[in-house]
Amino acid sequence: MKILSRDHAKLNSYLKAASEWIGKESLRCIPDGEPKEYLYDLMRNYPQRGGKRFRPALVLLSCELFGGDPEDALTSAVALELFHNFALIHDDIEDESLLRRGEPTLHLQHGIALALNSGDALLGQVHEILLENHSRLGSSLALRIHQYLNRVMQATFEGQALDIGWVANRSFPNRTEYREMISRKTGLYSGRGPCQCGALIAGASENELETVGSFGEAIGIGFQVRDDLLNLTEESETEAPSAGAGGYGKERGGDIAEGKRTLITIELLERLSEKDAERVRSILLETREQIPESDIDWCIVQAESTGALNAAANYCHEQAKLASAALEKLPNQHVSSLLGELVDYLTIDRKA
Repeated sequence: MKILSRDHAKLNSYLKAASEWIGKESLRCIPDGEPKEYLYDLMRNYPQRGGKRFRPALVLLSCELFGGDPEDALTSAVALELFHNFALIHDDIEDESLLRRGEPTLHLQHGIALALNSGDALLGQVHEILLENHSRLGSSLALRIHQYLNRVMQATFEGQALDIGWVANRSFPNRTEYREMISRKTGLYSGRGPCQCGALIAGASENELETVGSFGEAIGIGFQVRDDLLNLTEESETEAPSAGAGGYGKERGGDIAEGKRTLITIELLERLSEKDAERVRSILLETREQIPESDIDWCIVQAESTGALNAAANYCHEQAKLASAALEKLPNQHVSSLLGELVDYLTIDRKA
């Protein structure tokens, strides 16, 4: 089942079809043996819950954008999707998250030890899958893709180290430090990496790789800030997200309970009085168990009233402009219009 952009007039239709394709292939790549109850069922858990799967879709679209065959990019797209699910398992443990895709997190269902082990197994499967590229793409290109995705994964770990390190050290980043973190953790992993991976498979030039990378980085960062906004404003926490539809799938205000340092945090601390800013810092430094819902609600109200949420929404608009500017330099094909629709998701209209 090949998914081609020309068969879909709108992005939602393409994403749903691509998500189904990626989902089936991802589950096919997970072994179905023993120990089933303690390992392989857990490895399938998050992929079976759905998700937007826009990262692997970016791999497929970027390959097709430069004249490549999306089937050539399927293996790499699946590998990236399984890496994402590995990262979610570990991220949920590190952040002590309660919900993922509308259901209790894996470590709450099965315990930290089994969840960690299943995540580790998913990461091993990522490299196993990438070896399949040798027979389809040739060893030279397969090795280049594998090395490139290794750099993407390493940058993700570096960004995550900064993200959780600030919490562990009870410190708060400035804008420059935040930008460094989000560029590594999200800009590369969620945007530049998938886009350049697909373009590499299609044989794009160095200039084209840089342009599509700039497009990807802008939407990757924009989507992270958008996600941070939804964490404080979206009510559909028990509805799993899906391609082009679905809810948020995580607990409202969870970023505050987890002490996350986000762009909204930076904006909020700059806008509050010193007394209120100190209260925010104190809340973010507490453990999840010590933070009452009233404190989370208070922080959300302050983020709204001070304009911190609007500032974050404006930042999403800025990333959308950067992405659009890069997209204008890319091949004028039907796939470009689909990518343009993806940019539209970053624009969040909020009342002043």
